[in-house]
Amino acid sequence: MIELEPELRAITRLYRDAIEVPKTGSVYRALSAEAYSKEGLNPTLVIFDEVHVQPNRELWDVMSLAAGARREPLMVGITTAGAMLEKATGRETLCYQLYQYGVQVATGEVQDPTFYFAWWEPRDPSADHRNPATWREGNPGFGDLVSEEDFRSALLTTPESEFRTKRCNQWVVAMPEAFLPVGTWEACEGGRALEPGAEVVLGFDGSFNNDCTGVVAVSVAEVPHVEVVALWEQPPGEADQEWRVDVLQVEQALRAACRRWQVLEVCCDPFRWARTFQVLEEEGLPVVEFPQSPARMTPATQHFYEAVINGLLTHSPDARLSRHLGNAVLKNDSRGMRIYKEHRGSKRHIDLAVAALMAHERSRWHFAQGEREPLAATDAEASWVGSWRSLGGDLWMSESGVVVRSPAGAPGTGAAQAEPATKPKSRLWNRPAAEDGPLMTRR
Repeated sequence: MIELEPELRAITRLYRDAIEVPKTGSVYRALSAEAYSKEGLNPTLVIFDEVHVQPNRELWDVMSLAAGARREPLMVGITTAGAMLEKATGRETLCYQLYQYGVQVATGEVQDPTFYFAWWEPRDPSADHRNPATWREGNPGFGDLVSEEDFRSALLTTPESEFRTKRCNQWVVAMPEAFLPVGTWEACEGGRALEPGAEVVLGFDGSFNNDCTGVVAVSVAEVPHVEVVALWEQPPGEADQEWRVDVLQVEQALRAACRRWQVLEVCCDPFRWARTFQVLEEEGLPVVEFPQSPARMTPATQHFYEAVINGLLTHSPDARLSRHLGNAVLKNDSRGMRIYKEHRGSKRHIDLAVAALMAHERSRWHFAQGEREPLAATDAEASWVGSWRSLGGDLWMSESGVVVRSPAGAPGTGAAQAEPATKPKSRLWNRPAAEDGPLMTRR
């Protein structure tokens, strides 16, 4: 901006993070977030943006107290509403403390002519957050700087507490919020169950002891279908501290799922399961690591939420998945919203919910890549896969789970064929695994 204005360019020097006016010795500088390195500064003006994201008072206090030697110092805080309480300490946040003090000054309860407070929020704290009149009360630039259309769009994809905070400028009591609004998951029930040979992504979320492990399949389609593959969960009422997930059962369930469907990938966070997924990958399963970091889980949470709210997915009825989704609560911070247990030691499991989010996110990615063509089977390949059945069109599945596009005159209409002693190398969607027959992968 300064470079485009000759008058300003003539009187300033520009640096990567600062603007200097040599004639007066003034410097306008962007500062980092840590407080300790700001000791010793002597500012005349401090513009403190997004006060609500400050984890504590340290930086605010350092900057406000640093200007004591200036004749007319000014500190401006700009922010929307945020959390009332600090997560680490349970104390009121800096932003909420300043808000309450500002209300006291504005109402005359406290006399402080040095503190100016301007705030816009709905008069009624319980006002309908879906009403444009509520939006207007909390936004002086509504219809000008911010559009009504954008508010309507955000309403469809944003949890109520987050919408009230960021768009209506309301303080929301910091209580665990259910991931999905009541009734929205149930409204998505239906659609066709996943048929054998369907293209799917498997999502895996697991623990080892005193918790549970779940696997969910999500179809790769414009409107994906969600289905539980398996769940290992300590039976309710049992207090056995030695209870463990059966690792061999988990591995067999993943192999079986790869024979039943056309599995494009098995997405997982391999923490504590590294050996299992190393073994399965060596067998030919398309294992893909999906670290459950904020960078991955924030968009996965957002996209799954949007799909449910807008009816852009279906699911098979399954009380276990519904329960796990109902147990999940939202965590909102500067990196976005993600699902968590209500507290670390909670027995209200969410493993199926996490697996569903992961699989749905990867399903979206695969669908965006467009259609993939299966390879045709050679005569040699068709000679060892056993009896066949039609999947419709020219797609066929063998009794051992191989899917091919049939060449002319083969594989026939179900006649069993003897397998040769040595199986040829497969060029199919599948890859044979030791002792357990061919697995449906794309290695």
